[in-house]
Amino acid sequence: MIEEEAFLIRHSGEIPEVTLYSSIYYLQEDPEGPGLGLTPEELRVLKHAVVKRYKEIILRDLIPENRKKRIYRGIKRSAVNYKRLFAFSSREGLDIDEIRQEAATALLRFLEREVQDCLEKGEKTSINCAYDELLSFSRDLGLDEDELPKDIKRILS
Repeated sequence: MIEEEAFLIRHSGEIPEVTLYSSIYYLQEDPEGPGLGLTPEELRVLKHAVVKRYKEIILRDLIPENRKKRIYRGIKRSAVNYKRLFAFSSREGLDIDEIRQEAATALLRFLEREVQDCLEKGEKTSINCAYDELLSFSRDLGLDEDELPKDIKRILS
């Protein structure tokens, strides 16, 4: 049952921790649920499913090839989801440094490709946030402004 609930969390929507709390309620308290007493290990499995889901949706919006797909929500959504993940992991005492680093690398690659496509191919930018928001997100990921592509401001004007 725990694995089934972890699966549901991993494939939930944009706010996987809501699904986590629904799963915990169902497993422990719901009159129609199994009435389990979840062990710390079982709770850990469910919480890690939340982290994995957040990672997936954060990175989804930092893949340049996704820009023209229906699943793309933009950098703004990636930033929002990273803040949610950070808050969740802080509350739960979970280490997300590896995800932060992976997202930082993905953001830089995304921005480099975006600048290239806009300046060399004349495409319209897919970045759906202001430069200040982009800078805030990059700082959340541990990046300095001077690490961003030099022409990023130019395509956001």
